[in-house]
Amino acid sequence: MSEEFEIRNKVAESGLINFDIADLVPKGVRKGIDLKDFLFMEMILKEKDFREKVAAIDTEEYRDAYVYVYNSADAIVPLWAYFLITAKLTAVTKKIVFGNREDLEVLLMHNAVQRHDFEEMRGKRVLVKGCSDKEIPENAYIELVEQLQPLVKSLMFGEACSNVPILKN
Repeated sequence: MSEEFEIRNKVAESGLINFDIADLVPKGVRKGIDLKDFLFMEMILKEKDFREKVAAIDTEEYRDAYVYVYNSADAIVPLWAYFLITAKLTAVTKKIVFGNREDLEVLLMHNAVQRHDFEEMRGKRVLVKGCSDKEIPENAYIELVEQLQPLVKSLMFGEACSNVPILKN
């Protein structure tokens, strides 16, 4: 084939690094624990009953899971109640947090972005993929820019055919 008809991948030749933040999403099951299920009449924490219910938790159900603990009841729960649940599950879970599923995802992505080694992107042109089949907390993108800004030559968001320039160093 002659050179004038050669098909070239200009994106690949550009030295552009495509980065999909969804690759940082920790894999694993997410499980929630609602403290209302541990309360008397879903309203009152009775210490003895609460301790018995916590003791009865099957920890295998939470093995290697990411767990979020929340309270959907309109009841005041003392902080030590969260201590007891956490002490019961810490040894088997990957992570346990207070809050809802979204709070868990924000924290997991925070940890993933902070731990990721972005050194391979130093001095490079980086395109952060704009579409994902996974839900990514907005805060993860903010933290990603914080990590990449001092490293990269340029940062873009979107797709190779249609991107938004974010910064040039």
